[in-house]
Amino acid sequence: YLAWAYLKYHWVKTLILVLSIGLVLFIPLGLNRLVNQSAQQLTARASNTPLIVGTRGSATDLTLTALYFKTPTFEPLQYKEYSGLIENAHHAIPLHARYQARGFGIIGTTLSYFEHRRLQIDKGRSFTMLGECVIGSEVAQNTSFKLGETVITTPAGAFDVAGSFPLKMKIVGVLKPSGTPDDQVIFTDLKTSWLIAGLAHGHQDVVTGPDTLVLSSTDSSVVANAAVLSYTEVTPENLDSFHFHGEVGQYPIDAVMVIPESRRENIQLRGRFEERTDNVQMIVPRTIIDDLVNTMFTVKDSIIAAAIVIGMATAVIVGLVFWLSIKLRRKEIETMKTMGGAKGTINTILGMEIGSILVVSLLLAVGFTLIFGELALSWIENWITG
Repeated sequence: YLAWAYLKYHWVKTLILVLSIGLVLFIPLGLNRLVNQSAQQLTARASNTPLIVGTRGSATDLTLTALYFKTPTFEPLQYKEYSGLIENAHHAIPLHARYQARGFGIIGTTLSYFEHRRLQIDKGRSFTMLGECVIGSEVAQNTSFKLGETVITTPAGAFDVAGSFPLKMKIVGVLKPSGTPDDQVIFTDLKTSWLIAGLAHGHQDVVTGPDTLVLSSTDSSVVANAAVLSYTEVTPENLDSFHFHGEVGQYPIDAVMVIPESRRENIQLRGRFEERTDNVQMIVPRTIIDDLVNTMFTVKDSIIAAAIVIGMATAVIVGLVFWLSIKLRRKEIETMKTMGGAKGTINTILGMEIGSILVVSLLLAVGFTLIFGELALSWIENWITG
Protein backbone atom coordinates (compact mmCIF):
# COMPACT_ATOMS: atom_id res chain seq x y z
CA TYR A 1 0.00 0.00 0.00
CA LEU A 2 2.80 2.43 0.89
CA ALA A 3 4.69 1.58 -2.32
CA TRP A 4 1.59 2.17 -4.45
CA ALA A 5 0.79 5.43 -2.60
CA TYR A 6 4.28 6.75 -3.31
CA LEU A 7 4.16 5.81 -7.03
CA LYS A 8 0.70 7.32 -7.36
CA TYR A 9 1.74 10.59 -5.68
CA HIS A 10 4.85 10.89 -7.91
CA TRP A 11 2.96 9.78 -11.03
CA VAL A 12 4.93 11.95 -13.48
CA LYS A 13 8.25 10.37 -12.51
CA THR A 14 6.64 6.92 -12.47
CA LEU A 15 5.15 7.40 -15.95
CA ILE A 16 8.45 8.61 -17.42
CA LEU A 17 10.33 5.64 -15.96
CA VAL A 18 7.72 3.11 -17.16
CA LEU A 19 7.67 4.52 -20.70
CA SER A 20 11.46 4.76 -20.91
CA ILE A 21 12.11 1.22 -19.70
CA GLY A 22 9.16 -0.17 -21.68
CA LEU A 23 10.35 1.33 -24.96
CA VAL A 24 13.92 0.13 -24.42
CA LEU A 25 12.64 -3.42 -23.80
CA PHE A 26 10.24 -3.17 -26.76
CA ILE A 27 12.93 -2.47 -29.37
CA PRO A 28 14.61 -5.93 -29.28
CA LEU A 29 11.37 -7.80 -28.50
CA GLY A 30 9.36 -6.10 -31.25
CA LEU A 31 12.10 -6.29 -33.84
CA ASN A 32 12.72 -9.97 -33.15
CA ARG A 33 9.01 -10.73 -33.52
CA LEU A 34 8.77 -8.64 -36.68
CA VAL A 35 11.65 -10.35 -38.43
CA ASN A 36 10.82 -13.91 -37.32
CA GLN A 37 7.14 -13.67 -38.20
CA SER A 38 7.85 -11.98 -41.52
CA ALA A 39 10.54 -14.51 -42.40
CA GLN A 40 8.15 -17.37 -41.70
CA GLN A 41 5.45 -15.87 -43.91
CA LEU A 42 7.86 -14.98 -46.70
CA THR A 43 9.47 -18.41 -46.87
CA ALA A 44 6.10 -20.20 -46.67
CA ARG A 45 4.75 -18.37 -49.73
CA ALA A 46 8.00 -18.84 -51.63
CA SER A 47 8.10 -22.57 -50.82
CA ASN A 48 4.61 -22.91 -52.29
CA THR A 49 5.93 -21.54 -55.61
CA PRO A 50 8.78 -23.80 -56.75
CA LEU A 51 9.72 -21.99 -59.99
CA ILE A 52 8.99 -18.69 -61.73
CA VAL A 53 9.56 -17.81 -65.39
CA GLY A 54 9.98 -14.23 -66.56
CA THR A 55 12.17 -11.94 -68.62
CA ARG A 56 15.84 -11.58 -67.72
CA GLY A 57 16.71 -8.85 -65.25
CA SER A 58 16.33 -8.49 -61.51
CA ALA A 59 15.40 -11.86 -60.03
CA THR A 60 14.24 -10.08 -56.87
CA ASP A 61 11.78 -7.86 -58.76
CA LEU A 62 10.43 -10.87 -60.64
CA THR A 63 9.98 -12.81 -57.40
CA LEU A 64 8.21 -9.92 -55.64
CA THR A 65 5.92 -9.43 -58.64
CA ALA A 66 4.93 -13.10 -58.77
CA LEU A 67 4.56 -13.57 -55.00
CA TYR A 68 3.51 -10.14 -53.73
CA PHE A 69 2.14 -8.47 -56.86
CA LYS A 70 4.65 -5.64 -56.92
CA THR A 71 4.00 -3.50 -60.00
CA PRO A 72 6.56 -4.80 -62.51
CA THR A 73 9.23 -2.49 -63.88
CA PHE A 74 10.73 -5.09 -66.22
CA GLU A 75 9.73 -6.04 -69.74
CA PRO A 76 6.72 -8.37 -70.02
CA LEU A 77 6.97 -11.98 -71.07
CA GLN A 78 5.22 -13.26 -74.19
CA TYR A 79 2.21 -15.50 -73.75
CA LYS A 80 3.77 -18.16 -75.99
CA GLU A 81 6.21 -19.01 -73.16
CA TYR A 82 3.26 -20.03 -70.99
CA SER A 83 1.67 -21.92 -73.91
CA GLY A 84 4.92 -23.81 -74.45
CA LEU A 85 5.00 -24.93 -70.81
CA ILE A 86 1.38 -26.10 -70.95
CA GLU A 87 1.96 -28.00 -74.18
CA ASN A 88 4.74 -29.94 -72.44
CA ALA A 89 2.28 -31.02 -69.72
CA HIS A 90 3.78 -28.74 -67.07
CA HIS A 91 1.52 -27.25 -64.42
CA ALA A 92 1.91 -23.51 -64.99
CA ILE A 93 -0.07 -20.42 -63.97
CA PRO A 94 0.26 -17.08 -65.82
CA LEU A 95 0.21 -13.73 -64.01
CA HIS A 96 -0.43 -10.22 -65.30
CA ALA A 97 -0.01 -7.48 -62.67
CA ARG A 98 0.42 -4.10 -64.37
CA TYR A 99 -2.89 -2.38 -63.65
CA GLN A 100 -4.79 -1.12 -60.61
CA ALA A 101 -8.20 0.00 -59.44
CA ARG A 102 -8.52 2.40 -56.50
CA GLY A 103 -4.95 1.61 -55.49
CA PHE A 104 -5.45 -2.19 -55.46
CA GLY A 105 -3.57 -4.35 -57.94
CA ILE A 106 -5.47 -6.12 -60.70
CA ILE A 107 -4.10 -9.62 -61.23
CA GLY A 108 -4.93 -11.36 -64.47
CA THR A 109 -4.60 -15.13 -64.14
CA THR A 110 -6.50 -18.40 -64.46
CA LEU A 111 -8.72 -20.30 -62.04
CA SER A 112 -5.76 -22.65 -61.44
CA TYR A 113 -4.27 -19.91 -59.26
CA PHE A 114 -7.17 -20.18 -56.81
CA GLU A 115 -6.71 -23.93 -56.64
CA HIS A 116 -2.96 -23.70 -56.11
CA ARG A 117 -3.19 -21.03 -53.37
CA ARG A 118 -6.26 -22.75 -51.88
CA LEU A 119 -8.34 -19.59 -52.12
CA GLN A 120 -12.05 -20.01 -51.47
CA ILE A 121 -15.01 -17.89 -52.49
CA ASP A 122 -16.87 -16.38 -49.54
CA LYS A 123 -19.64 -14.68 -51.51
CA GLY A 124 -20.70 -15.06 -55.14
CA ARG A 125 -18.66 -17.11 -57.61
CA SER A 126 -15.47 -17.12 -59.65
CA PHE A 127 -15.12 -15.11 -62.86
CA THR A 128 -16.35 -16.94 -65.94
CA MET A 129 -16.85 -14.18 -68.50
CA LEU A 130 -14.77 -11.38 -69.98
CA GLY A 131 -14.96 -8.29 -67.76
CA GLU A 132 -15.73 -10.09 -64.49
CA CYS A 133 -13.55 -9.99 -61.37
CA VAL A 134 -13.20 -11.40 -57.84
CA ILE A 135 -11.98 -9.16 -55.01
CA GLY A 136 -9.88 -10.07 -51.97
CA SER A 137 -11.30 -9.84 -48.45
CA GLU A 138 -9.27 -6.73 -47.50
CA VAL A 139 -10.34 -4.99 -50.71
CA ALA A 140 -13.95 -5.60 -49.72
CA GLN A 141 -13.35 -4.36 -46.16
CA ASN A 142 -11.44 -1.21 -47.09
CA THR A 143 -13.66 -0.02 -49.95
CA SER A 144 -17.31 0.33 -50.80
CA PHE A 145 -17.05 -2.44 -53.38
CA LYS A 146 -19.93 -4.88 -53.10
CA LEU A 147 -20.98 -8.04 -54.88
CA GLY A 148 -22.76 -7.25 -58.13
CA GLU A 149 -21.34 -3.72 -58.43
CA THR A 150 -18.64 -2.55 -60.82
CA VAL A 151 -15.08 -1.35 -60.26
CA ILE A 152 -13.38 1.02 -62.70
CA THR A 153 -9.74 0.40 -63.53
CA THR A 154 -7.14 3.15 -63.24
CA PRO A 155 -5.55 4.27 -66.53
CA ALA A 156 -1.88 3.36 -66.87
CA GLY A 157 -0.92 6.99 -67.40
CA ALA A 158 -2.18 10.38 -68.46
CA PHE A 159 -0.38 10.15 -71.81
CA ASP A 160 -1.23 6.52 -72.56
CA VAL A 161 -3.48 7.53 -75.46
CA ALA A 162 -2.96 4.32 -77.43
CA GLY A 163 -2.86 1.82 -74.59
CA SER A 164 -5.05 1.04 -71.62
CA PHE A 165 -8.39 2.71 -70.94
CA PRO A 166 -10.72 2.59 -67.93
CA LEU A 167 -12.79 -0.58 -67.91
CA LYS A 168 -15.80 -1.24 -65.72
CA MET A 169 -15.43 -4.74 -64.31
CA LYS A 170 -18.33 -6.49 -62.61
CA ILE A 171 -17.63 -7.92 -59.14
CA VAL A 172 -18.95 -11.48 -59.13
CA GLY A 173 -17.18 -12.86 -56.05
CA VAL A 174 -15.46 -12.04 -52.76
CA LEU A 175 -12.67 -14.28 -51.42
CA LYS A 176 -12.47 -15.63 -47.89
CA PRO A 177 -9.63 -14.14 -45.79
CA SER A 178 -6.37 -16.04 -46.27
CA GLY A 179 -3.90 -13.84 -44.37
CA THR A 180 -1.79 -13.47 -47.53
CA PRO A 181 -1.27 -10.76 -50.19
CA ASP A 182 -4.14 -12.41 -52.10
CA ASP A 183 -6.51 -10.57 -49.74
CA GLN A 184 -5.29 -7.22 -51.05
CA VAL A 185 -5.82 -7.54 -54.81
CA ILE A 186 -8.49 -7.91 -57.48
CA PHE A 187 -8.41 -11.08 -59.57
CA THR A 188 -9.68 -11.30 -63.11
CA ASP A 189 -9.27 -13.39 -66.24
CA LEU A 190 -6.08 -13.00 -68.25
CA LYS A 191 -8.09 -11.86 -71.28
CA THR A 192 -9.67 -9.08 -69.22
CA SER A 193 -6.15 -7.82 -68.39
CA TRP A 194 -5.42 -7.71 -72.10
CA LEU A 195 -8.68 -5.85 -72.62
CA ILE A 196 -7.51 -3.22 -70.09
CA ALA A 197 -4.19 -3.04 -71.94
CA GLY A 198 -6.03 -2.09 -75.13
CA LEU A 199 -5.30 -5.34 -76.96
CA ALA A 200 -9.02 -5.94 -77.42
CA HIS A 201 -12.07 -3.76 -77.68
CA GLY A 202 -15.74 -3.85 -78.43
CA HIS A 203 -17.83 -1.32 -80.33
CA GLN A 204 -21.02 -0.82 -82.22
CA ASP A 205 -21.51 -2.96 -85.28
CA VAL A 206 -20.78 -0.61 -88.18
CA VAL A 207 -22.21 -3.06 -90.72
CA THR A 208 -25.66 -3.41 -89.21
CA GLY A 209 -25.61 -0.06 -87.39
CA PRO A 210 -26.71 3.36 -88.64
CA ASP A 211 -25.28 4.61 -91.94
CA THR A 212 -23.87 7.65 -90.13
CA LEU A 213 -21.22 5.41 -88.57
CA VAL A 214 -19.69 4.47 -91.94
CA LEU A 215 -17.03 6.76 -93.38
CA SER A 216 -16.47 4.65 -96.49
CA SER A 217 -17.01 1.07 -97.61
CA THR A 218 -16.04 -1.39 -100.31
CA ASP A 219 -16.94 -4.98 -101.04
CA SER A 220 -14.09 -6.19 -98.81
CA SER A 221 -13.86 -3.57 -96.05
CA VAL A 222 -15.73 -0.95 -94.05
CA VAL A 223 -14.12 2.20 -92.62
CA ALA A 224 -15.93 3.65 -89.60
CA ASN A 225 -15.80 7.25 -88.42
CA ALA A 226 -15.16 8.70 -84.95
CA ALA A 227 -18.84 8.46 -84.02
CA VAL A 228 -18.53 4.72 -83.40
CA LEU A 229 -19.12 4.07 -79.68
CA SER A 230 -16.41 1.98 -77.96
CA TYR A 231 -17.72 -0.06 -75.06
CA THR A 232 -16.06 0.35 -71.65
CA GLU A 233 -18.06 -2.39 -69.96
CA VAL A 234 -18.62 -5.98 -71.01
CA THR A 235 -22.25 -7.09 -70.84
CA PRO A 236 -24.05 -10.17 -72.19
CA GLU A 237 -25.52 -7.92 -74.88
CA ASN A 238 -22.21 -6.57 -76.24
CA LEU A 239 -19.94 -9.53 -75.41
CA ASP A 240 -19.87 -10.76 -79.01
CA SER A 241 -18.60 -7.38 -80.22
CA PHE A 242 -15.33 -7.69 -78.31
CA HIS A 243 -12.42 -9.01 -80.33
CA PHE A 244 -8.65 -9.20 -79.97
CA HIS A 245 -6.01 -7.89 -82.34
CA GLY A 246 -2.64 -9.30 -83.27
CA GLU A 247 -1.00 -12.62 -82.45
CA VAL A 248 -2.09 -14.06 -79.09
CA GLY A 249 1.31 -15.68 -78.60
CA GLN A 250 2.86 -12.21 -78.41
CA TYR A 251 0.43 -10.89 -75.80
CA PRO A 252 2.10 -9.78 -72.54
CA ILE A 253 2.20 -11.57 -69.21
CA ASP A 254 4.51 -10.64 -66.34
CA ALA A 255 5.39 -14.03 -64.90
CA VAL A 256 4.55 -17.71 -64.96
CA MET A 257 4.40 -19.81 -61.81
CA VAL A 258 5.60 -23.33 -62.58
CA ILE A 259 4.80 -26.24 -60.27
CA PRO A 260 6.79 -29.36 -61.27
CA GLU A 261 5.27 -32.72 -60.41
CA SER A 262 8.58 -34.15 -59.20
CA ARG A 263 12.10 -33.19 -58.22
CA ARG A 264 13.36 -34.70 -61.46
CA GLU A 265 11.07 -32.50 -63.52
CA ASN A 266 12.20 -29.49 -61.48
CA ILE A 267 15.85 -30.15 -62.28
CA GLN A 268 15.11 -30.82 -65.96
CA LEU A 269 13.17 -27.58 -66.33
CA ARG A 270 15.87 -25.51 -64.65
CA GLY A 271 18.54 -27.10 -66.81
CA ARG A 272 16.54 -26.43 -69.96
CA PHE A 273 16.12 -22.74 -69.14
CA GLU A 274 19.76 -22.31 -68.11
CA GLU A 275 20.76 -23.35 -71.61
CA ARG A 276 18.62 -20.64 -73.19
CA THR A 277 20.38 -17.55 -74.50
CA ASP A 278 17.31 -15.39 -75.14
CA ASN A 279 15.63 -12.89 -72.82
CA VAL A 280 13.81 -15.49 -70.69
CA GLN A 281 14.90 -16.81 -67.29
CA MET A 282 13.67 -19.31 -64.72
CA ILE A 283 14.33 -18.63 -61.04
CA VAL A 284 13.82 -20.42 -57.72
CA PRO A 285 11.90 -17.92 -55.54
CA ARG A 286 12.82 -19.71 -52.30
CA THR A 287 16.50 -18.90 -52.96
CA ILE A 288 15.71 -15.24 -53.59
CA ILE A 289 13.53 -14.95 -50.48
CA ASP A 290 16.17 -16.71 -48.36
CA ASP A 291 18.72 -14.08 -49.40
CA LEU A 292 16.22 -11.35 -48.54
CA VAL A 293 15.48 -12.94 -45.17
CA ASN A 294 19.19 -13.27 -44.40
CA THR A 295 19.58 -9.57 -45.09
CA MET A 296 16.69 -8.86 -42.72
CA PHE A 297 18.32 -10.95 -39.98
CA THR A 298 21.64 -9.16 -40.50
CA VAL A 299 19.94 -5.80 -40.09
CA LYS A 300 18.01 -7.14 -37.09
CA ASP A 301 21.19 -8.30 -35.36
CA SER A 302 22.81 -4.90 -35.89
CA ILE A 303 19.79 -3.04 -34.51
CA ILE A 304 19.48 -5.39 -31.53
CA ALA A 305 23.18 -4.92 -30.77
CA ALA A 306 22.63 -1.16 -30.80
CA ALA A 307 19.48 -1.60 -28.68
CA ILE A 308 21.46 -3.58 -26.09
CA VAL A 309 24.01 -0.76 -25.80
CA ILE A 310 21.15 1.75 -25.46
CA GLY A 311 19.49 -0.55 -22.93
CA MET A 312 22.65 -0.75 -20.83
CA ALA A 313 22.94 3.03 -20.85
CA THR A 314 19.27 3.33 -19.94
CA ALA A 315 19.70 0.80 -17.12
CA VAL A 316 22.57 2.86 -15.70
CA ILE A 317 20.49 6.05 -15.89
CA VAL A 318 17.43 4.34 -14.35
CA GLY A 319 19.62 2.91 -11.58
CA LEU A 320 21.01 6.38 -10.95
CA VAL A 321 17.47 7.78 -10.77
CA PHE A 322 16.45 5.13 -8.21
CA TRP A 323 19.61 5.71 -6.16
CA LEU A 324 19.17 9.50 -6.14
CA SER A 325 15.50 9.07 -5.29
CA ILE A 326 16.38 6.99 -2.24
CA LYS A 327 19.01 9.53 -1.20
CA LEU A 328 16.49 12.37 -1.48
CA ARG A 329 14.03 10.39 0.62
CA ARG A 330 16.44 10.06 3.51
CA LYS A 331 14.19 12.03 5.90
CA GLU A 332 11.20 9.94 4.83
CA ILE A 333 13.12 6.74 5.55
CA GLU A 334 14.26 8.09 8.93
CA THR A 335 10.63 8.85 9.77
CA MET A 336 9.63 5.27 8.97
CA LYS A 337 12.43 4.00 11.22
CA THR A 338 11.26 6.30 14.04
CA MET A 339 7.72 4.94 13.67
CA GLY A 340 9.09 1.45 14.26
CA GLY A 341 9.65 0.28 10.73
CA ALA A 342 12.20 -2.52 10.53
CA LYS A 343 15.06 -2.26 8.05
CA GLY A 344 13.74 -5.28 6.14
CA THR A 345 10.25 -3.75 5.92
CA ILE A 346 11.61 -0.46 4.59
CA ASN A 347 13.76 -2.27 2.01
CA THR A 348 10.70 -4.29 1.00
CA ILE A 349 8.68 -1.11 0.39
CA LEU A 350 11.49 0.41 -1.71
CA GLY A 351 11.96 -2.87 -3.55
CA MET A 352 8.24 -3.10 -4.35
CA GLU A 353 8.33 0.42 -5.79
CA ILE A 354 11.21 -0.46 -8.10
CA GLY A 355 9.79 -3.91 -8.89
CA SER A 356 6.36 -2.48 -9.73
CA ILE A 357 7.91 -0.05 -12.22
CA LEU A 358 9.95 -2.83 -13.85
CA VAL A 359 6.99 -5.24 -14.05
CA VAL A 360 4.66 -2.63 -15.55
CA SER A 361 7.41 -1.64 -18.02
CA LEU A 362 7.83 -5.27 -19.07
CA LEU A 363 4.07 -5.70 -19.49
CA LEU A 364 3.97 -2.53 -21.56
CA ALA A 365 6.80 -3.78 -23.77
CA VAL A 366 5.06 -7.16 -24.26
CA GLY A 367 1.79 -5.37 -25.09
CA PHE A 368 3.53 -3.17 -27.65
CA THR A 369 5.17 -6.27 -29.13
CA LEU A 370 1.86 -8.13 -29.51
CA ILE A 371 0.16 -5.13 -31.13
CA PHE A 372 3.19 -4.52 -33.32
CA GLY A 373 3.17 -8.18 -34.39
CA GLU A 374 -0.35 -7.82 -35.78
CA LEU A 375 0.83 -5.02 -38.04
CA ALA A 376 4.21 -6.55 -38.84
CA LEU A 377 3.28 -8.68 -41.86
CA SER A 378 1.27 -6.02 -43.66
CA TRP A 379 4.00 -3.45 -42.99
CA ILE A 380 6.73 -5.74 -44.33
CA GLU A 381 4.67 -6.64 -47.41
CA ASN A 382 4.00 -2.98 -48.17
CA TRP A 383 7.69 -2.19 -47.71
CA ILE A 384 8.77 -5.05 -49.97
CA THR A 385 6.32 -4.22 -52.73
CA GLY A 386 7.16 -0.52 -52.58
